Formats: sequence, C-alpha cells, structure tokens
Amino acid sequence: MTRIALAGALALLALTAAQAQESPPEPAPATAPPESGGAVSPGLATLPTTLAGAAGTWDLSLEGGRRRCVLTLAMETGPSGRAARFPAGCRRALPLMAGIGGWLFTGETLRLVDRNLRPMLIFARSPDGLSLGATAENGERYNLVPLQIAAMQPPAAAGTATVTPAAQGDAPPTATTPEKPAETSVQGPAPGLYALDRAGQKDVCRLDFSPSPDAGKDTAPVRVLPDCRDSGITVFDPVGWRFANGHLTLKARRGHAVNLVAIGEGRWRRDPEIGAPLVLRKVEP
Repeated sequence: MTRIALAGALALLALTAAQAQESPPEPAPATAPPESGGAVSPGLATLPTTLAGAAGTWDLSLEGGRRRCVLTLAMETGPSGRAARFPAGCRRALPLMAGIGGWLFTGETLRLVDRNLRPMLIFARSPDGLSLGATAENGERYNLVPLQIAAMQPPAAAGTATVTPAAQGDAPPTATTPEKPAETSVQGPAPGLYALDRAGQKDVCRLDFSPSPDAGKDTAPVRVLPDCRDSGITVFDPVGWRFANGHLTLKARRGHAVNLVAIGEGRWRRDPEIGAPLVLRKVEP
C-alpha cells in the first residue's frame, strides 16, 4: 500500500509540474498593450520636441491679420544659429522678418533670433496643440504652423513599417522603373475628386481638380473641400494645378508649390519624397 501511495504522490507532483509549465502562456495578454499603443497613430504628433524635429517648412502669420510668410528652418549652422530662409516678400508682409538672422531650439521652445542671437520671437506650444505662438516686443502676436517638418515623419515602428518603407525603401526600385517612362507616357491627372493620404492616415482631405488648363493658361483650378482634417494642407491652400514632363504640380495661393509623380492606379506621391509620406489618389464622389 505504501508503494501505491508513493506512486500516487509522484503522479500528483508530476501533474502539478505539468500545470506549472502550462501556466506561463497566461502572461501572453501582456502583449495586448502594444496593440493599443499602436492605435495611437491617429493622434500623430505634428509639433517638434527636438531640434531635428523642427527642421522644415512653417507658415508664420500675424494674429488677427492676413499677413503671413512661408519660413524654412534648415539644420545647417551659421553665425546666427541655424539657417532660416524665406522669400524676400516676407520682409514687406511682416517687417519683423527683416531682423531675423537664424533660429534656435532650446528645451521645447523655438526661437527666431537676430544676427546677434538676441531672441526676436520665442515660440511655445499653443493650447490647441497644433501650432506655436509668440509675442513680439511691440505686443504683436505671431502664430507658427508646421507645413512640412521632420517631426511629422512617422516613427519607424511596427505599425508604420508597412507604410513608410513603401514610400522610402521599396519605392525607389519600383518607382524608378515607371518614373522613366513617366516623362513620356504618363498621362496627367484626370479631373474630379481626389483623396489625400498623409503620414499613414487615410482621406485626411479631399481636393476637387478642374479639367486641364485652357490654351494660354498655366494652371487649372483646384480647391480643398470642407472638413479637411490636415492643418498643413489648409494652410498650404492649393488653388491651381498643372502637369508637365511627368510631374503634377500643386500651386498654393501664396505662390509656393509641391511636385508629385504618378505611381499608378490614379495615385500620385510627393517628389522628392521628404518628411511624412503624402499621396493623392483618385476617388469616386
């Protein structure tokens, strides 16, 4: 009997050990949080938290007025911090720009400085979380809205890996082959409705393309439809388009432009591919 009891005890211990080995898979739910973390992408950050993230193109405007300037913040250094570039007309639209010599990024504040590195405008995050704001010495309030900056580039995470490599890694081999014939064989965009996909987010804006420009005209009209969810596009405010040499050009109300190339199936991507991926695709009304 003692031998039978001993065998029973050993069997019980073996069963307990087997259950202990089966229990570790229970922590598997701990892998669920990354899924919810990946779902945060709809709230894609557009304001910089680092120096590198601030580089790119911004829209500078005077609050309460219609005067504005497209400002490019470059990473190269100069005698007055980092290089800041803007059209000559900015000095007429915003006289304060005549004194700007460069820019700096300290902490989470972006500073436009004069040639002696004295701050002219110190920008901090606005309550809306979509722009930066600063007050000049004379009390004027300025807003700075990102158009296309490095901070808009989606992170190289598992959730976005299926999007960015398509535009940055895989695209060159596949895009170079169609792009060669694009110079001669690609047709211009068909008029009608187009959806804009940006930084992995689908249909953030819709644009209505009018038919090709008439003879003697450089561009045909294009308009952004209401309920556009991308502040960068509404600030860019495209009003015209043209097609030449395989390139589709969107022209903004204030004169600057974005070039796109065909990637097939009624889709067009920005060229060169910088910052967050931007794709236009033909859709039905």
